[in-house]
Amino acid sequence: MSDTTLHVGGASPYDVVIGHDLAGLLPGILGESVQRVALLYAGPLGELAQPIADLLGKHYDVLALGLPDGEAGKTSSVVNDCWEALGAAGFTRSDAVVTVGGGATTDLGGFVAASWLRGVRVVHVPTTLLGMVDAAVGGKTGINTAAGKNLVGAFHEPAGVLCDLSTLRTLPRDELVAGLGEVIKCGFIADPVILDLVEGTDPEAITADSPVLRELVERAIRVKVDVVVEDLKETGGRDGHPGREALNYGHTLAHAIERAEDYRIRHGEAVAIGCVFVAELARRAGLIDEALAERHRSAFGRVGLPTSYDAASFEDLHATMKVDKKSRGSQLRFVVLGALATPQVLAGPSEDELRAAYDALSGADA
Repeated sequence: MSDTTLHVGGASPYDVVIGHDLAGLLPGILGESVQRVALLYAGPLGELAQPIADLLGKHYDVLALGLPDGEAGKTSSVVNDCWEALGAAGFTRSDAVVTVGGGATTDLGGFVAASWLRGVRVVHVPTTLLGMVDAAVGGKTGINTAAGKNLVGAFHEPAGVLCDLSTLRTLPRDELVAGLGEVIKCGFIADPVILDLVEGTDPEAITADSPVLRELVERAIRVKVDVVVEDLKETGGRDGHPGREALNYGHTLAHAIERAEDYRIRHGEAVAIGCVFVAELARRAGLIDEALAERHRSAFGRVGLPTSYDAASFEDLHATMKVDKKSRGSQLRFVVLGALATPQVLAGPSEDELRAAYDALSGADA
């Protein structure tokens, strides 16, 4: 099957290529002016990164930097280590970064590229489903702090993204399932065909080499591309659409849960819980009916994602949500649905409304 190329327009256009065995495209994306390439990869992926390092080594001076794996490694100290390594290697503004890994590696490596000399070229080679459909596309980069997730970061669009589906063959099943959290989210906010595919396919048949997974990946990325092109820096959409903020559906509670769990819960799992929560919030606000709220539970649950949560108190989660990036002053904002594929912002719900929705999520109101 031939590669699929999705073009991301705007001030800094680039292509997202979806297919198999794509590493050979890297030199063409990086260009001839680059002399040095920093290959930032998740530490456990050394065996996967080595062939890419060898290929790049035929064209450039390669600095390979293994990074801590997962969200817990997205810290200022790791970024500082990368800066020091780039400085020691003499990286200039015409040099480049290539990231190989999941969403955390992409976020961290993207921030290193955005901050070094105020921005150098970066190409992402995501190796997880979550990285392909979420972190690698759209130019958001970031690291975590003690106060919360991704509170420090920058917008820095890549020069290209290579979604090599071959890398998913060795991805543990629970990681693949977690990535489906972001995919299903895209179905609710923009492309209901995604939901139809998930609901009409045996979950065990959604594998790395299955045609249905490829279609899900392409559809989810297309949703993100369409939104990002219209609203790169999350300043707002048109005609009542929340713009890029729509991609944060379920994320306000999800990020609070991730922090409460010290990032031991997978991002896609937290997103699934967060989407069920905001669906319940929207139902109680009279924006959607019970059937659409229940569809959230069934769609996420069908593939094996969690749809309830009670491991942290409402008070603790509420306090964390108050420092969420989407808050405005002391007012919490939640992306909700007014109907299927019709996202909107619910600003300033009362604490009682939030608590009631959380009680429904945790089973406390049963």
